Amino acid sequence: MVKQIIKTRRDIPSVEILVSDKAITAASKNIARPLTVEIVKQVIESLKAGIDCGKISLPYSGLKKDIIKEINRVALKKIDRVINGTGILVHTNLGRAPLSEDLFDSIKSQITGYGNVEFDIYSGKRGKRGELAEKYLSLAAGTEAGTVVNNNAAALFLILNTFANRKKVIISRGELVQIGGGFRIPDIIKKSGAKMIEIGTTNITTLDDYKAALNENPTMILKVHKSNYSIGGFTGEANIRELAVLGKKNDIMVVNDLGSGVFVDTVDFTGEHEPTVQNSVRDGADITCFSGDKLLGGIQAGLIAGTRKYISKIKKNPLFRTMRVDKTVFSALEKLLGYYLDGTWSKKIKLWQLASRKEADLYKMGRKLLKKIDGGDKIVLEGSQGRMGGGSLPEVALPSAALVFISEKSPESIARLFRENTPPIVGRITDEHFLIDLKAIDEADLDLLADVIKTQLTKL
Repeated sequence: MVKQIIKTRRDIPSVEILVSDKAITAASKNIARPLTVEIVKQVIESLKAGIDCGKISLPYSGLKKDIIKEINRVALKKIDRVINGTGILVHTNLGRAPLSEDLFDSIKSQITGYGNVEFDIYSGKRGKRGELAEKYLSLAAGTEAGTVVNNNAAALFLILNTFANRKKVIISRGELVQIGGGFRIPDIIKKSGAKMIEIGTTNITTLDDYKAALNENPTMILKVHKSNYSIGGFTGEANIRELAVLGKKNDIMVVNDLGSGVFVDTVDFTGEHEPTVQNSVRDGADITCFSGDKLLGGIQAGLIAGTRKYISKIKKNPLFRTMRVDKTVFSALEKLLGYYLDGTWSKKIKLWQLASRKEADLYKMGRKLLKKIDGGDKIVLEGSQGRMGGGSLPEVALPSAALVFISEKSPESIARLFRENTPPIVGRITDEHFLIDLKAIDEADLDLLADVIKTQLTKL
């Protein structure tokens, strides 16, 4: 029989009794039973430590409450759908670019069951993985060839390892950037086996700096687009066209890492031009690499576009196999790149659907929400500024509208309240107020969002 008050180690129920408790079983329905067992054991160990110190006398209901609280905390780590109220369209922590349901539904039959991933249906023999996606990539980029690996950091590493292992690479000091997750360009270069020739300064690197470095017999000129930060004032850099001319004249390959690669002019969406993949190719870069899940609006991948001889050599590198992608990625890329090629990208790619919405449209959406919520003076609609995100266009603010919560509770506590909803709603805190920015909110989620806000307002 379970004792109601736990004062000694012997009073603690067995793991099996606790795991079989109805309340604990109900709380753990969304996680695997072995994980529930592990959580129960951890809570018990913590309880034993407290008892040994003479600091704990706990009712059985209190122990159950502690276990359920920990189960709920762990369950929130399960990858799940989130409503993005941050105003950031390409949010790295929320999965970067959102995929449209149409795209996912269109590839569902291709990725379930068996498929012709490496099988040539015409000849009946072994085929090449991702052949059509690679062809679409080269067509969209305007290059001879292209290939795909699992992310852009891998793409850059593979390029460096293939062509510059134990050789020298010229790079501007102003382009030794840190990318997501703490990865730094200098670290990637070093691990690839290449040796850096750092030139210029943080704010200015001239073509003459590159010319002077030719005396050290480099094999590559690497340019890294500073997509995730900007420097103003007294600045200067050599462009890809100048570097390509220099490279061809001296038989040195030029690689352009665009980071957030894009195939379309971003001026209509953001008011500012982001260098496109096509620009890089036309300006003479031998290889251009970029991400698939940022401004491209697709799935995580590292895309490499360039001349046939270079792409062929990359694919022969033994490391290429360690970085290759599966049928899900290739299927999604075939569909996504097809949208760019047939000109339907603005209507079919979710990122550009969201980016194209005007401030007036978002205010209209906000007024509809306020009418449904009927929250009185607890919530107001105000102008806001969204962001493109994903390490791109860092200085560009996207006009938006946001629901701002007025409460005596701290904005942090309100944010937690919404995060712990199902599905979680992630907003942001600005000027000491919690708000839900509408820039990245899917219109299909408006009714759900209104119902959640109505419920949460009663707790404020």
